[in-house]
Amino acid sequence: MLFRYTILYVENVAASIDFYERAFGLERLFLHESGDYGEMSTGGTKLAFSSVSLMTSLGKAPGKADPSAPVFEIAFETQDVPAALERALAAGAALRQAARVEPWGQTTSYVSDPDGYLVEICSPVQLPSPG
Repeated sequence: MLFRYTILYVENVAASIDFYERAFGLERLFLHESGDYGEMSTGGTKLAFSSVSLMTSLGKAPGKADPSAPVFEIAFETQDVPAALERALAAGAALRQAARVEPWGQTTSYVSDPDGYLVEICSPVQLPSPG
């Protein structure tokens, strides 16, 4: 089984893709001509966006993302968390947590995207030494 993609339900797919290009440097794979679905390359998986209106027409009732009470987060790993955080903020992300070094040695920061999804920007986790 492969974890192929995560789909975020958004009001404006093109605007969300544009934000993720500017904020995180992701590559747009495609935007359907209807504007209701698009995908971005993130390495081994894809980050996809579907419009709320499309999901509603398919009988779903997508909820609104709330960064104050998230039910999940997206995490992007980088060697330079402060620089990546500044890029995201300059693109319109809202700061949720400034960059800080956690007790386990990882640097983390949090933003929310314009649709309210929580995004972690973090350094690689330092695995314990075998011993």
